[in-house]
Amino acid sequence: MVHVHQSHEGAALSHAAQGALERAGEQWTSMRAAVFDALAGFARPASAYDIAEAVSASEGRRVAANSVYRILDLFVGANLARRVESVNGYVANTHPDCRHDCIFLVCDGCGNAIHVDDDTLTGNVRAAAGKLGFTALRPVIEVRGRCADCTPG
Repeated sequence: MVHVHQSHEGAALSHAAQGALERAGEQWTSMRAAVFDALAGFARPASAYDIAEAVSASEGRRVAANSVYRILDLFVGANLARRVESVNGYVANTHPDCRHDCIFLVCDGCGNAIHVDDDTLTGNVRAAAGKLGFTALRPVIEVRGRCADCTPG
């Protein structure tokens, strides 16, 4: 079964992220807003250094990657961002009010990460782990390959 949810973009995405963070008991500060907006502006997974550089440029002052890492950790915990493990990057979660496991198709050609929601597949991973006495807290499923744009036709 494919999970259905409402994705947001632009100002609606920032508003949804702010609401989700505040419901998690955290404040939506100007720095957190700047980091989220920078993250959401990337077309592919971004590193903390990429985001720090973008925020530094938009804020007109140097922002340290360590500060960005702390905010990204908060965002991942609050479901505002997802970490793409294999590329050590982050993507904005376009549906922060919806919690579920994600699958990423990571293109080795262009670096894009296509987000796939399939609760049946991730449920099967959790069930297989459970049969072995293992509690899967956060399954990370990433498939490396080539997207349609990078696959020779």
